[in-house]
Amino acid sequence: MAQYQVPQFIEVEDKIFGPLTLKQFIYLAGGAGICLMFFTLLPFWLMFILSVPVMSFSAALAFYKINGRPFIVALEHAASYTFGSKLYLWKQREAKASTEVQNAPATAAPVPRLSNSKLKDLSWSLNIKDRNQMGVTSTERSGFEV
Repeated sequence: MAQYQVPQFIEVEDKIFGPLTLKQFIYLAGGAGICLMFFTLLPFWLMFILSVPVMSFSAALAFYKINGRPFIVALEHAASYTFGSKLYLWKQREAKASTEVQNAPATAAPVPRLSNSKLKDLSWSLNIKDRNQMGVTSTERSGFEV
């Protein structure tokens, strides 16, 4: 039976340009190229004002990590959240249901209201069956003794 070597560090990028990976080198070279263009086309004070944010951004792309993930991933998520479609859900509460519960007599056994959630109804019915099997009466359930 032949044994094969399984690669251990497949997430680690290769260092191509000294201590830099290919992506880091491209980000830094792109920022340096934009700054060189500013240097040749603009006056010094304007070149300096524009070059600082460009080099900061390219350095962040090359080296900064948020929660162990590259900065470019955070930018992608921010762009997809900003420009992507959003779904807003809002359900208005009914005022009648709360007033009926307040006006209910205290001696009556608690009767569940039918809700839109079948899971809640199912869990309530299972809870009642379990309590009935254990011999718990309705007065013990509510905490009031008659």
